[in-house]
Amino acid sequence: MRRARLVVVAGVLLALGGAGVALAAGALAPTIERAVRGERCVEDNATMRRDHMRFLRHQRDATVHQGIRGAKYSLKGCIDCHASARTGSVAAAPGDFCVACHSYAAVQIDCFECHASKPAAALAANGAKP
Repeated sequence: MRRARLVVVAGVLLALGGAGVALAAGALAPTIERAVRGERCVEDNATMRRDHMRFLRHQRDATVHQGIRGAKYSLKGCIDCHASARTGSVAAAPGDFCVACHSYAAVQIDCFECHASKPAAALAANGAKP
């Protein structure tokens, strides 16, 4: 399985030519405004990059089916810590925390079609409901 993934990645890099080399070297890494408000994230960077969606899906299921809110991997917690100081959001501008990485990875982000992208305090200050 691992060998198959490596073969696919190598093929993609070859197909991309120069752009593939730049991606492999990390030359096009996103620039993200680090607006963390806590002492540290709930997990290390590598774990969050790899598994954040799995954590969010698990938390979603616990919230919807069991009524558990405010747990370790809640979307609200992520937004409270990672909202940009400039925009007050994780998804309002290209440099905002969620948008920057999802754009870099070419992954559609649709969380904020239903969920607020700003912390509750910022929404309240603007007269909106969280």
